[in-house]
Amino acid sequence: MPKAETLLVSTPSETEISITRVFEAPRALVFRAFTEPALLKRWLLGPDGWELAECDVDLRVGGRYRYVWYKAKTGVRMGVSGVFREVVVPERYVATEKFDDAWYPGEAVGTLVLTEAGGRTTMTQTLAYESRAARDVALQSGMNEGLSASYDRLAAVLAALPGER
Repeated sequence: MPKAETLLVSTPSETEISITRVFEAPRALVFRAFTEPALLKRWLLGPDGWELAECDVDLRVGGRYRYVWYKAKTGVRMGVSGVFREVVVPERYVATEKFDDAWYPGEAVGTLVLTEAGGRTTMTQTLAYESRAARDVALQSGMNEGLSASYDRLAAVLAALPGER
């Protein structure tokens, strides 16, 4: 099992990216952090200087989500939305992903899987793109930096939630 602070990124197929990280928290709490707007706004920020200005989650099959990030220093906004295809609380969800200003071609499908052992939760996200070219654009986008910063924040948020362990 990887260390809690380690982000592992791999390419299990020509069109997929897999991201794994371990958190020192129970699965139900990690699932909440991935699906409740108040918690998402505390950690899903990407690199320093960004904020999650809009965050809507309708957590049900067929429900939609919408995130809009804002960088005050530059005035840049970045929005993404999608539809939940599968929801199994607190184990997993599957949702589509499409950015307002597409920086990779097509739509992606993301699968979040959470497994718990000994009070630690292993998160595995798999992003399936429409093509290898789209996957490669995502890999070269600097996503690792943003994910790493966000997941470090998530670990701190999880550690600070009292009485929920």
